[in-house]
Amino acid sequence: MSEAMIADLKDSRVPPCLYWSPEQVSQWIDKLGFPQYKDCFEKNKVHGRLLVLVTASTLPKIGITDFDHIKQITNGIREILQLEEPYWNRSISIPPRNVAGMYIEKKAMRGQYADNLTYQLYLDTHEEPLWQPPLNNHCQLLPH
Repeated sequence: MSEAMIADLKDSRVPPCLYWSPEQVSQWIDKLGFPQYKDCFEKNKVHGRLLVLVTASTLPKIGITDFDHIKQITNGIREILQLEEPYWNRSISIPPRNVAGMYIEKKAMRGQYADNLTYQLYLDTHEEPLWQPPLNNHCQLLPH
């Protein structure tokens, strides 16, 4: 186990499923009520860090085509990753994503940076990751 993994598993803000193996993900799919899809997840080596990349668009690519099942699986993934559900009518005045969701997206990447990244390190090294309000002179016309 890496130091980053240990630190994240001790951090209550990080969902433990982020560090699941493909076998643990397939066991979760079984418990979710879809034992017929266990092989889809195992054959595609979907581990916990990849779950954030599993969407309604990607599930058919691994063999899951039933629309109701896709909705239930993606809802389950958002629930275990503690991500908010995307709303089509979301107000533009609300920041686009939460910090935890952006951290989980960073962890889904491959490489040493993602492997060594912890939630606390992400918070410490990234300036306010949500969009900032525009400067108050953003509409000012400048002379030519």
